[in-house]
Amino acid sequence: MSTRLFNNHEADDRIMLKKDKLEVGHWTETLEHINEELEFLSAMEDRFLKDRELYVQLQTIRRENTLKSSALYRYENAMRNAWECDDMACDAYYLNNHEKHRELYTAHIAKYRKIKANVFSKLLLRPKTQYENAH
Repeated sequence: MSTRLFNNHEADDRIMLKKDKLEVGHWTETLEHINEELEFLSAMEDRFLKDRELYVQLQTIRRENTLKSSALYRYENAMRNAWECDDMACDAYYLNNHEKHRELYTAHIAKYRKIKANVFSKLLLRPKTQYENAH
């Protein structure tokens, strides 16, 4: 079974479009996974930490994650129009648009990771309960 995604005869712009589409697919999968993780992180915060500020951060990043996911799905659908480009200005528009989405995605991931690390560090720093000390 071949894992080649690109053919030797394909034009560079077509290869770039395929790569961009694959990349956006990875981004949306990651955001879906983050959504699942946020459910666990929120449950841990509620059960063990009861930290109002952290609760607000988790709810905010959850909303942002949903918005970013929606934006990426719309962008993925709009990428079909890039196949119709027939000049450099059009190609440049889609290239710049892709880079803008990459920057938004990477900034979101960095923000999420910071909040996730904060949850874990607070969990590790909290005092053990009587039940936990017994085990």
